[in-house]
Amino acid sequence: MTTLSQALESSNMLLIDGLHAFDFTFDETGLSIELMDGRALKKYKFSPEQIGAARLEGTDWLVAAETGEHRLVCMSAFSACDEEDDDAPAEEPADRQ
Repeated sequence: MTTLSQALESSNMLLIDGLHAFDFTFDETGLSIELMDGRALKKYKFSPEQIGAARLEGTDWLVAAETGEHRLVCMSAFSACDEEDDDAPAEEPADRQ
C-alpha cells in the first residue's frame, strides 16, 4: 500500500482543499505548502507525524492538522522543461513576396 510520503516523493503538484499548489517542500521536517488563493497567500505546514497518519480516501489523502482536516491530492504536472523541442528550425527562411 502506498503511503502519503511515497506519493509526495513522486509529485510535483498538489491539490489541497481544491487549490493547486506548485510551491511545496517535503523533507524530514514535514510538508510545507504555499499558494495563492486569489490575492491571499495561504501557507500550510504538516509534521512528519501528521503525514504518516494521513488516510487514503479514493484518490485523496485526508491529513489532520491543528486547523482541521485537509484534503490533499498528489499530482504530476507538465512543465516547459519537460517538453522536448520537436520543432526543428527551418534550414532556409520561407520565400516571402
